[in-house]
Amino acid sequence: MPTPSASSSRVMIVAFQGWSDAGDATTEVLQHLGGMLDAEVLHVIGAEGYVDFQVHRPKIMFDESGKRVLEWPDTRLFGPVQRPGRASESAGFARIAEPTSPESGTSGDEAAGRPEGTPAPAAATDSDTVRRIDGSPVTDLFLLAGVEPARDWQNFADEIVELVDVWAIDFVIILGSMFSDAPHTRPIVTTVTSENEARRAETGAVRSNYEGPAGISSVIDLALAEAGIETLSLWAQVPHYVHSTPSPKASLALLDKLEELLDIVIPRGELLVQANEWEANINRIAEADEDMSRYIRKLEESRDEELAAETTGDAIALEFEKFLKGGPRFARDLDFPAGSPDRAASPDPSPNANTGEDEDPPAPDQAREDPTA
Repeated sequence: MPTPSASSSRVMIVAFQGWSDAGDATTEVLQHLGGMLDAEVLHVIGAEGYVDFQVHRPKIMFDESGKRVLEWPDTRLFGPVQRPGRASESAGFARIAEPTSPESGTSGDEAAGRPEGTPAPAAATDSDTVRRIDGSPVTDLFLLAGVEPARDWQNFADEIVELVDVWAIDFVIILGSMFSDAPHTRPIVTTVTSENEARRAETGAVRSNYEGPAGISSVIDLALAEAGIETLSLWAQVPHYVHSTPSPKASLALLDKLEELLDIVIPRGELLVQANEWEANINRIAEADEDMSRYIRKLEESRDEELAAETTGDAIALEFEKFLKGGPRFARDLDFPAGSPDRAASPDPSPNANTGEDEDPPAPDQAREDPTA
């Protein structure tokens, strides 16, 4: 059976806080998309049994009636809901990282975190809505947000496979971001990989040859592939020397690639301003630190050399061959010279990947997690 194009598929975008979310780049992408889609909580995978609550603690807060309630670090699926007589209403999910629904497998007012019968907030304006190239709104995009579980990964992955089947998802994109020897002054490098040959031909993705430590994203990717569900893994490289702050520039790079992969238009909102401020702030810090400035110049020289190598005759021939085989959306940023510091590799060397604990950022020469999932 032919593979449906990404633009005509029911697509789920997945991201987890923790190991595979360097610079908060992936969770910011889901947060950004969540504020522009008319969607509700469709299902909740409870944190109990999966999440270490000493690492990701529940939060106590007041609900709309003034009652104190606990909000658990559950994994939530967000998607569109159509109700008779309420087609014009929206239950937007701008708080995607912290939805308030305590129930699993629910939808509607309660799943959206509102008392039953409470009117939904107004829909986003046209200029703040994710749309297709022809201007029509996107109504078949789903988001799965959560924290990386600390234990029982296989059962967790099985729940996600079942979720994809129940909601008839055609295609899954797994987001990741990793700390890398990448200069903040150059465009953020993204990599796209897939185990599915048809998807590789359509998108210009490559098949990963990585072997080494893996995170929950890899476990989910393999579980979905085994179940016959097509996936793409999209990763961004984040400068490791600015690990203590969010990286809006990396989030923008992921959104750029999502637009290309899905043939949709995603408004950038304030992310462009935030990315410019982020880069300007790092420049100011570097100007006052000669060692940091020298190190950044070395990274810039290395990156520029790689870009120059891509313009050689062999590189151009390879790119043209990829274009002929994979169509116009081939990825120029997937082939790195052997030994390159930015060659796709593992984003985190933590030996405690299965604990769910946040680790200090890796040194530039340390192994990093599988960027294929």
